[in-house]
Amino acid sequence: MDFSAVFLSTGVVALAEMGDKTQLLSLMLAARYPRQALPIIAGILVATLANHACAAYFGHLIAAFLSPDAMRWILGLGFLAIGFWLLIPDRLDEAGGTRVKNAAWPVFLLTSSLFFMAEMGDKTQIATIALGARYDDVIAVTIGTTLGMMLANAPAVWIGTKFTNRVPIKWVHTVAAVVFIAIGILTLLYG
Repeated sequence: MDFSAVFLSTGVVALAEMGDKTQLLSLMLAARYPRQALPIIAGILVATLANHACAAYFGHLIAAFLSPDAMRWILGLGFLAIGFWLLIPDRLDEAGGTRVKNAAWPVFLLTSSLFFMAEMGDKTQIATIALGARYDDVIAVTIGTTLGMMLANAPAVWIGTKFTNRVPIKWVHTVAAVVFIAIGILTLLYG
């Protein structure tokens, strides 16, 4: 297993996820179902594993069909784009009026469904595709990006709005943006 892929994927996605719509979704679900923290976290885990495994594999497939020089440019520019995208804050509009019975199984199903859909086209999914293309180890990338998502979302569920009130989201987004931009520049310069 490529542990550098795991660590980089974890850090990049954890930073990118701060203040993201799926983290806001975590807060909303925790506020709506305060006694269902474990089903919410389990739903986040299942949805993220499914979504990010597909995204990392897709990135890996793309890398197999492109020349190393083309991949270098695509990845470098992609990482730069994600870095600049991180500077635009997210807000949650997708799950406005959703209400399910306050029981473990329905909350788990709701969380899994909402998270899987919310991740489609999200910056963390696109980052996972890029990381899957960058590293040969799809499993390491999937583990890392899923761990990053869990590091950002599980605390949001467990301690709710206190977490985001104590962490300056704009600062976290800026740090994540700088990391992505630096990875993009290094990829363009050194492949």
